[in-house]
Amino acid sequence: MKTGLKITAFAAAVAATFGTAYGVGRGVDPVTAGEQNTAGHAEGGHAKEAEGAQDGHAGHGATAAAVPGGLQISERGYTLDLRTRRIAAAGERAELSFAITKDGTGRKVTAYRTEHGKELHLIVASRDLTVYRHLHPSRAADGTWKTPVELPRAGGYRVFADFTPRSEREGLTLGADLAVAGKYAPRELPAASRTADAGDGYEVRLGGGLGVGSASELTLSVAKNGKPVTDLQPYLGSYGHLVALRSGDLAYLHVHPNKGGPGPEVSFTATAPSTGTYRLFLDFKHDGTVRTAEFTVHAGRSAGDHPQEHGH
Repeated sequence: MKTGLKITAFAAAVAATFGTAYGVGRGVDPVTAGEQNTAGHAEGGHAKEAEGAQDGHAGHGATAAAVPGGLQISERGYTLDLRTRRIAAAGERAELSFAITKDGTGRKVTAYRTEHGKELHLIVASRDLTVYRHLHPSRAADGTWKTPVELPRAGGYRVFADFTPRSEREGLTLGADLAVAGKYAPRELPAASRTADAGDGYEVRLGGGLGVGSASELTLSVAKNGKPVTDLQPYLGSYGHLVALRSGDLAYLHVHPNKGGPGPEVSFTATAPSTGTYRLFLDFKHDGTVRTAEFTVHAGRSAGDHPQEHGH
């Protein structure tokens, strides 16, 4: 999509449009509930762990949910209360503040299960899916979460909180809108490709496809300067971390690798909730640095089925 559209007061407009979605009470009483058995994530939330999954974690998205993750600000009595609804300027360091509240009372949740080394995973993505951040905020004793963030371009963003309250067997992924002020011009979705440049000589190659309504395998192979990387380092308890977002509404799939070694291949099992175009974001760690490889894929068809896709 090519457009010369410029919006200089974007943040204010979006805040006005979506402001009613954030009408949540803000009490400070903690919510603490009893322990139950831990369960792994599923698409749109969490489900029972698949047998043989690496480090005891199943692939997120192994079974499709009725409502994909991240499309709702409230679910099962929990609400993502995003205190930071807009950022004053693109490219400037800002602080995101939010809380998870329970039962519409404004009482903050303070007891969480640890999933993949963290109590909560926060994803921030631009509406055009050209900006992606995977953040791990800090939680205060009263249940308020905070994290610094720097977003390079003005426009609309979606914030996803992926977590499991200690009192729950299954986790949730809740979403809320964020606006960044400044001149805004939407960018075209990157073309579908079987390879991604992760910087500094790292290249990741995608194999397999994203299936619709049933589990399918995605395989990502990491190389550096043309040589396979066989010593990937664990990141969040595994050798890779994959998030998929559907273009348009930004429905959220969160997957983790199947059991395997430290490279060069990392495989995932995932299920797309519908046909359509998705963006895949792979985080992996090597030589002490976490890197991200990004892909555009069409759900329901394998990466090799598209002669128009770029690749080697």
